[in-house]
Amino acid sequence: MYLTDDEGAPTVTLRFLGAAGTVTGSKFLLETEGREQRRVLLDCGLFQGLKGLRLRNWEPPPFDPVTLDAVVLSHAHLDHSGALPLLVRGGFAGPIHCTPGTADLLEPLLLDSAHLQEEDAERANRHGYSRHQPALPLYTVEDARRVLALLRTHPYGTPFAPCEGLEVTFRRAGHILGSATVDVAWGRGDAARHLVYSGDLGRPGRPILRDPEAVPGADVLLLESTYGDRVHATWPEEKLARVITRTAHQGGAVVIPVFAVGRAQELLWTLHRLRGEQRLPHVPVFLDSPMAQDVTELYCRHPEDHDVDMRRLTEQARCPLCGSEHHWVRTAEESQALLARTGPRVILAGSGMATGGRVLHHLKHLLPDARNTVVLAGYQAAGTRGRALQDGAATVRIHGEDVPVRARVETVDGLSAHADREELLGWLRTFPRPPRETWLVHGEPGASEALARSIRERMGWRVRVARDGERVTLR
Repeated sequence: MYLTDDEGAPTVTLRFLGAAGTVTGSKFLLETEGREQRRVLLDCGLFQGLKGLRLRNWEPPPFDPVTLDAVVLSHAHLDHSGALPLLVRGGFAGPIHCTPGTADLLEPLLLDSAHLQEEDAERANRHGYSRHQPALPLYTVEDARRVLALLRTHPYGTPFAPCEGLEVTFRRAGHILGSATVDVAWGRGDAARHLVYSGDLGRPGRPILRDPEAVPGADVLLLESTYGDRVHATWPEEKLARVITRTAHQGGAVVIPVFAVGRAQELLWTLHRLRGEQRLPHVPVFLDSPMAQDVTELYCRHPEDHDVDMRRLTEQARCPLCGSEHHWVRTAEESQALLARTGPRVILAGSGMATGGRVLHHLKHLLPDARNTVVLAGYQAAGTRGRALQDGAATVRIHGEDVPVRARVETVDGLSAHADREELLGWLRTFPRPPRETWLVHGEPGASEALARSIRERMGWRVRVARDGERVTLR
């Protein structure tokens, strides 16, 4: 049925169709050779960032979606899942395999992404600034709903067959809720071969989620390298406590732009812990993001992902994420009422780089007052308001107005959900033997090359940086 290598395992080819030379657009196509060729796509992500990358989302895929047997997802972030509606629009109707946590996250993330695509197209048509007449969304809410109907869930550690000849096992990656490493096996007995894809690997010792799990071994490894050239700062509890305490004593407010998935939940956990240890003054905490609230409820519903501390607290009915000390601001009217509030308070609101969302109303209201503080909790991309604030802008433009920046701006490092260089190397040391081949993906060229050097020099492994469009035979 299959062509085989010299040791009897079926021959499988791998194509890098995204996240090679860049950090987005994750797509890796596995194809078995032979009369009954099978095709499985690992991840199906959107390209994000620079315009040249984003334009690739509009190009026809380099394969016929109808010919795919299945898709296997590592996790729900849009750079790994956000092109699924395009795949379905192109004719794919097969199963999409993922963990239960990933399936739950995909609904709000994909529907929100599709809604924003439709809004962008409608706005372009209303104001006439698109070169296309009419402007069309990349995909629609209906396309996203069709994706959700194809999801098939599997628990960690339980093998399943996405198609004949391949077997897949998910293990915890510790990155976000439901995130998994993907172990793909083919062949039988001593001839079996394993490709392990790290997805986005999380960090050990983080709150809420369990640490990344070791794998039994791999013949071929696809390893992310997003932060392969650096070491993260330590968890920033002390700085957060210091900033909030100082601002509260001034009678001011702290506003923190947050991402709905991961970042919001970790900050809620940290504020709960600081309050429990009496390291914070008694100030109310507001979460002004309906999506972050929905995602937080999902985090609470998946104990299979919880670490020991999270499990112990929830068993005691003291959930650190949705406890009574956190005020959830749901409606637009409640958000507007929050603007009129005075006195010390902490406000978490989307979006994480201040590119849109409810946080803009809070920034517009709070930036002109020197008693207030803006906390930037993570990376701020060039061209965003968050980056402008981080770089010391005297004014930022919000809703067509130039808003003076008199509030203090603080950057809190150490909140990344990606493993850094040392954490990646630590995970590799759990392998019982070196893979025959290691391919680095999900990284800018500098980060990937730096990690490749570290792996060669410190571990002696054979490692290469993947090239976009490259096709290799896994022997």
